[in-house]
Amino acid sequence: MGHYKAVIGLEMHCELKSNSKIFSSARNTYNETPNDNVAPVDMAFPGTLPVVNKKCVRDALMMSMVLNCKQPEYMYFDRKNYYYPDLPKGYQITQMESPVGVDGEITIECNGKKKKVYIHDIHLEEDAASLDHYFDTSCIDYNRAGVPLLELVTEPCLSSAEEAVAFLEHMRSAYKYCDVSEADTKKGQIRCDVNVSIMDEDATEFGTRVEIKNINSFGNVYDAINYEIKRQSELKDQGRYGEVEQETRRFDEESGTTIRMRSKVDAIDYKYFVDPNLPKFKIEDSWLKEIRESIPLLALERKEKYINDFGLSEYDAGVIVKEKEYAEYFEECLNLGMDAKTASNWLTTQILGEINHLDVALKDFYLTPNLLQQITNEVNKGTISSKQAKEIFYKSVEEQKEPKTYISSDMAQISDQSELEKIIETILSDNSAQVEQYKSGKTNLFDYFVGQVMKNTRGKANPVVTKEILKKKLEK
Repeated sequence: MGHYKAVIGLEMHCELKSNSKIFSSARNTYNETPNDNVAPVDMAFPGTLPVVNKKCVRDALMMSMVLNCKQPEYMYFDRKNYYYPDLPKGYQITQMESPVGVDGEITIECNGKKKKVYIHDIHLEEDAASLDHYFDTSCIDYNRAGVPLLELVTEPCLSSAEEAVAFLEHMRSAYKYCDVSEADTKKGQIRCDVNVSIMDEDATEFGTRVEIKNINSFGNVYDAINYEIKRQSELKDQGRYGEVEQETRRFDEESGTTIRMRSKVDAIDYKYFVDPNLPKFKIEDSWLKEIRESIPLLALERKEKYINDFGLSEYDAGVIVKEKEYAEYFEECLNLGMDAKTASNWLTTQILGEINHLDVALKDFYLTPNLLQQITNEVNKGTISSKQAKEIFYKSVEEQKEPKTYISSDMAQISDQSELEKIIETILSDNSAQVEQYKSGKTNLFDYFVGQVMKNTRGKANPVVTKEILKKKLEK
C-alpha cells in the first residue's frame, strides 16, 4: 500500500456539569428514567423563554482559556435552524458569530513527544433530546434536551489515530481537572466527530474529507480513523481516489468499519441568526481575571512538577496525574509531610492495585492519606519492616480498622548495631564451612547468611543493617 499523509480534524462534544440545564431549571443529572429531568423550555412549549446558566458560561470561558483561545467581548447565542425529531424547537441554540473561544492552541504529549494542536474554536450550545429506536417505533427522551454542551473544533492538524486519541485523552483530563465535566464516555458525556482525508507526502492540497459522526469511545475513534485511512489509501492505490467523496459515515462497532450515511454538500445553510430571546451581555475583564486565576494546575504541568521538583520517574508521575483523584491523594500525602517517593510508591503499587481489585473509586477507599501515614511513620522509625508494612496495609483495608491497631511494640525491628553483631557472630561461627566456601569465591552464599539471621530473629532484623555488618565480617 502506498504511503500517504493523513490529515485529521476533530469535533469533540463534552457535556458540562451543573445543577440545572443551560437554559432551563430542569436538573442536569444522568438519569435512567426517560423524560424525568424535563422543564417546559426543554419541550419547547409555546411562550417559554430560555435563561442562560451563568455557571455554564463560566466553565466554557475557563476551557477557552485552557486552550489559549481569544475570549469575546460580548456573550451571545445564535439559532442554528434545522428540523430533527430530537430538536423540539426546530432550531438549536448555539454559538456561531461569537464563540467563547477562537484561535487556540494546546500542547499535548503523544508517544513521549510534545505536539501542538491548533484549535479553530470552542463554543457553548444545548444538547438535543435522544431517540431510542425499536423494531417499528422510535421513542424520544427529553432528559438530554438542553444539557449544556461544549463543542471543541480543532484545525486539521493531527496526522494519526494515536495523536487524535492523545488529544482527546488530554482534553478529557483537562475537563476533569477543571471540574467542569465528569467527562465519562460510558455515560455518553463525550461524543466525537472525526474528519479524515489523505494526501501524497509532498502534496500541498488537502484530499477529500470524510466525516465520521458520533463516535462514543476513544477506542472506536482510534479504530475508525485507522479504518478510514486504510480505505481511502486502498482506493488511491487502485487509481480510484475519485470514489472518495465528501460524505458522512458512521463507525460500526461490530465490523470495525465505517458505513456511508449520506453525502455531505460543502455547508448546509443553517440560516444562523442571533437568538432574540437571549440578551447580549458584556463579559467583564474582572470576571475573566477571576476565572483565569481559578484554573488549577493541569495533568501535564503537574507531571513536570512531580518529575522536576519531587524526583519521581516519568512513569510514576504519568500514572499519578492520569486521574485527578490520584493526584489529589498524592498531594494530600505531601501536605502531611510524607516523602514524595514513599507516597508515590504506595499509591502506584499497593493502593491502585487494591482499588482495581476491590473495584472502588479512590475517594471511597478506606485508607486515606492520614491512615497511610500511620504506616509510613512506623517504617521511618524502624518499628516495622517494609514487609510488615504491607501486611498491615492489607489487614487494615480488609477489616476497615486503623493501621495503628495492628502495630504493636513487639513488632519492633532489631536495628541495634551491637545486638545484631552478636547474633551474626554466632551464626558465622556455627556455619564455618559455608564461610570458607564464601571466601573461596562462592559469593552467592551471602543471601544464605542473611536468611539465617532473619530466621534467627523471626524476621525482625533490620535488613539494611544486617547486610552492612555481614559484608564487613565476611570481607575480613
